[in-house]
Amino acid sequence: MGWKAAEKLIRHWKVLRGDNVMIIRGKDKGESGVIKRVIRSQNRVIVEGKNLVKKHIKGGEGHEGGIFTVEAPLHASNVQVVDPVTGRPCKVGIKYLEDGTKVRVSRASGSIIPRPEILKIRTTPRPTEAGPKDTPMDVVLEKTYDSKTGKGMPDL
Repeated sequence: MGWKAAEKLIRHWKVLRGDNVMIIRGKDKGESGVIKRVIRSQNRVIVEGKNLVKKHIKGGEGHEGGIFTVEAPLHASNVQVVDPVTGRPCKVGIKYLEDGTKVRVSRASGSIIPRPEILKIRTTPRPTEAGPKDTPMDVVLEKTYDSKTGKGMPDL
């Protein structure tokens, strides 16, 4: 990617993976679906079951070739988040609640657009057991420097 293309990357994304969106331009205009994948490096999103194209795949070791129907990426400007109250596409704004939490809101109705549940699920679970490269807890909790006495300060 050249520097001109990198200049035009979206910095503040309004749509997230798992959002219910409506396609506002293209051959599937007016249809809604769920975002399957967000490709931030290309400003594109893949909507589940929409913008289907035929793809010719050559056969090889371990897989058959043929003509397959796959979802093609759409530009992020061609989709809008569906307002949970009205069910129509809307522009998305950001607000801070009284307790300081940041939420997405519909600019049309002012209703809060919740974060998709799929984002709360981790793809790889956190390890529960300490591995060979993990530091033991007794070493982590050991006090090596005392600011009052200056103990542990290196001699410079």
